Amino acid sequence: MNLIGLLSPAPLWLIGVPTGAFAFLVVLSRLANSSDHKVRIKSSRIALLVSKRVARLVGFVSACLLGLLLLGVSAGDYPVPIASVIKTLLWDQHNEFSFVINSIRVPRVLVAILAGICLAVSGYIFQCLIRNPLVSPDIIGINSGASVGAVIVLASGGTVSSLSSAAFAGALLTAAAIYSLSRKSGVSGSRLVLVGIGVNAVLAAVISFIQVTYPIDRIIAAARWQVGSLDGTSWTDVQQLIIGILILLPPAFLFTRNLRTLQLGDEIATSLGVHIERDRFVILLIASALAALAVSVVGPLGFIALAVPQFARLWIGRITSGALIFTAILGGNFLLLADTVALRLFAPVALPTGVVSAAIGAPYFLVLLTRYHRLRT
Repeated sequence: MNLIGLLSPAPLWLIGVPTGAFAFLVVLSRLANSSDHKVRIKSSRIALLVSKRVARLVGFVSACLLGLLLLGVSAGDYPVPIASVIKTLLWDQHNEFSFVINSIRVPRVLVAILAGICLAVSGYIFQCLIRNPLVSPDIIGINSGASVGAVIVLASGGTVSSLSSAAFAGALLTAAAIYSLSRKSGVSGSRLVLVGIGVNAVLAAVISFIQVTYPIDRIIAAARWQVGSLDGTSWTDVQQLIIGILILLPPAFLFTRNLRTLQLGDEIATSLGVHIERDRFVILLIASALAALAVSVVGPLGFIALAVPQFARLWIGRITSGALIFTAILGGNFLLLADTVALRLFAPVALPTGVVSAAIGAPYFLVLLTRYHRLRT
C-alpha cells in the first residue's frame, strides 16, 4: 500500500502546486517591477519611510499565507469546507470540526508558519552579515549543533520534553564555538564560513558515532527527528515559538541599520561609529538563536534558511526592515507549503517535511552555487 501511494501522487496536487507556484511568481514579478514611491509616516515619537512597492509585495505574500493557512487547515483525510474552517476559527468553537481543526491542524499550521519565519530571518541575517549568498545556519553547523543535542537526548533515553532544550542549547553552543574559533584580530566572513563548515563536519561525525554506538530502537527516533518533521506538534510548540519570536525579532529589526552599515566594510563602519565586533556578535547571536528556536521544534529542516532569503533578495535588493518582513512572511509561506505538500501529495502516505523542503531547496542551491562560481571567476 505504501509503495502504491508513493508511486501514485494525487493528480490535483501534482498539477495544482506547480500552477499555483507559477501564478505566484508572475504576480510577484509584476509587483516587483511596479512603480515605487516613498511615503513618510511621522508622529511625535517615530518617523518611517515606507516603500509602496515593498508594501505591495508584503501585502501579497501575506494574502498568500492566509490562503495557505486555510488550505492547510481544510485539507486532509477528513476534509473540512473552507466556510466551516473560518466559522470554527472565528466564533464557533464547539461544532463537529472543532477537535480536528483546533487540536490537530491549527497547531501544525502555526508551527510551520512560525518556524519558517525563524529560519528565513536567520538565513537572511547570516547572508547579509557574512556577505556570502551561500551561507545559512545549516551550512555552517548551527543546525548540526542542534541535532547533536537532540540525538544525545534521544539516544540516551531522555524524555521528549527535554528535546527542545537540548537542541536549542546545542545550537547556541555551536554558534559560540564557531565565533570563538573564527575570532582572530576580528571576525572575517570567509574565516567564519570555513570554520563553520569544519565544525559542521565534526558534528556530523559525532552524530554518526552516536548512531553506531547506541541501540537501534533509540537511534530510529533520532534518525526520524534529523529528517525534519512537523508530526506531533502541539499548542505548546506554538507557544514556545511565539515567545521566542517576540524576544528575538525586535532586536533583529533594531540591528538592521547596523547590518546595512557592516556591508560597507569594517573601516567605513568604524568611521561611522559602529562597534563592529560587538554588533557582529549580537547579530550572530540573534540569527543563531532564531535558527535554534526553529530547529528545536521541527528538526533540522534543510535549505529553507538558504533558499528563501536569496529568493527574497531577488525582489528586494536592499537591506531594510521591509525586506526583513518580506523574507519572514515568505519563509512562513515556504515551510507551510512544503508541509502541506508533504502531507497531501502522496496521500494517504505522508512524507517528512524535510524531504519536500530539500527536494525544492537542493536544486536551487546547485543553481545558486553555479551562478556564484561564474561570478567569482
